[in-house]
This record gives sequence, C-alpha cells and structure tokens, in this order.
Amino acid sequence: MIRARVHVSLKKSVFDPQGRTIHEALGSLGYAAVADVRAGKFFDLQLETADAAAAKAMAEEMARRVLSNPVIESFTVELLS
Repeated sequence: MIRARVHVSLKKSVFDPQGRTIHEALGSLGYAAVADVRAGKFFDLQLETADAAAAKAMAEEMARRVLSNPVIESFTVELLS
C-alpha cells in the first residue's frame, strides 16, 4: 500500500479571496512579514499498489479528473510511503 498526498491550489493567475482574507488577518495580528497567502486543500490517498510509479500515475489522474478543476487550479502529487 502506498500513500499519496495531492495538493490543490488556485493557479497564480486566479484571484484567491480566501488567501487575501487570511493575509489581511495575519497583517492585523502583527505578522507584517507575510507578503502573500494562497489557500489550498490536500487529499491523502491510500492506494493498494506496491508500484510507486503506478501509484503516482493513479493519483495524478484522479487529481486531474476529480480532485481539481484544471481550468482554475493546479496540483502536485507527493508519495508519502
């Protein structure tokens, strides 16, 4: 069994209202060094395969087809074990 983590976030060209709100809140709490915040989400997947290449390919396909909106979001896949 291999665990994969899929990180999904808005593309840089897409305005991120949640990230902007968090950035403003951090600034008002005194964290002036924070230059920008981009919000996102992640999915932890447990894949029933021992083949790392197959696991990564499956996770990337799921991310492309189901877990993200490819028009406005990008994703990365990380194998955890």
